[in-house]
Amino acid sequence: KAGAKHITLVSLEGIVCEGETWMNEAQIEVSKKTNREHVRGTLKEAIHQADIFIGVSAPNVLTKELVQTMNEKAIVFAMANPIPEIFPEDALEAGAAVVGTGRSDYANQVNNVLAFPGIFRGALDVRATDITEGMKLAAAYGIANIITDEERNANYVIPNPLDKRVVPSVAEAVAKAAIDSGVAQITKIPRY
Repeated sequence: KAGAKHITLVSLEGIVCEGETWMNEAQIEVSKKTNREHVRGTLKEAIHQADIFIGVSAPNVLTKELVQTMNEKAIVFAMANPIPEIFPEDALEAGAAVVGTGRSDYANQVNNVLAFPGIFRGALDVRATDITEGMKLAAAYGIANIITDEERNANYVIPNPLDKRVVPSVAEAVAKAAIDSGVAQITKIPRY
């Protein structure tokens, strides 16, 4: 739905690939929807010529050398906290064009606080009976659309959680998505 293709997941045991015998139930399910090329191996094989790395695992698992094998203008979101998979300065030095972390002391902090207040404000304002996938995707677009073309740069692709535009933008997008999907009991979008 969001347009991502060629997704490859890596666990401690290696690349999640349909048919691997070491996978748990969740990994088996995920393997049916990802890694269509059936790549096997480790993070080294998974990241080769990748456009984006999203890490939610452990400190220091991504090296400069691995980032250098990614495609040009690569994006690295190293989310492990407090020590990310790779520190932003190292990822940038290795050639990444955009880097984000879960840490507030670096640019492009990725934090769920960007989404939750607005999701609940929008859902509550229209008395939504459910939080749908469409509402979650709308929240993502609500966050993404905050930064103007003039503001956007490699160090500012994700708004600051304290930006006063975040909650109203997300709430409005979520309320509209709830109405459009039929889960809203109030069908007028509030003014934000």
